[in-house]
Amino acid sequence: MSTTTMAQPGDKSATPVAVIDALSSLLEAELNSIFRFMGEGSPYLSRATVEVRRPLQDMVIAEKRRAGELADLMDSLGSVPTPTVGIRRDEQYLAFLSLKFLLPKLVGEKRLHIERYENAIKGIKGLSSANSSAQIVPLLESHLAELRGELSALESAAAHVGSATPHKS
Repeated sequence: MSTTTMAQPGDKSATPVAVIDALSSLLEAELNSIFRFMGEGSPYLSRATVEVRRPLQDMVIAEKRRAGELADLMDSLGSVPTPTVGIRRDEQYLAFLSLKFLLPKLVGEKRLHIERYENAIKGIKGLSSANSSAQIVPLLESHLAELRGELSALESAAAHVGSATPHKS
């Protein structure tokens, strides 16, 4: 990680660029997650049972909140958040997938988010010059705890949808 630092507004301490890079990567991951397709009016949610719909809606809201908190944190550290948001090539077919097929993809994406947060926390803790790590690490750890809870809920939803058998007429 780089040791170049960024001045913080209002004090003489500095934030390593590597910390800003890690936060920026987490912000982009939150904003570019396939969970953004699970929002209001999503065909997946309208067809889902309440047991599946509610946790997915809560995750979409939490993801937007986490992205806002990351952007606010970066701003407070003297950085201007400039995430790149776009559609990945593999996302163009999501509209044609069933919820039963999509849930394992959501589980995989949530696991990847958890890994990104774990790596970011480890990297930030490893920077002895990160004066602001006392502010950063607790926020990232709270996000990580939320993500782990969301993973559990997704795994339950995937099991619920996977065990549902179509009615025979």
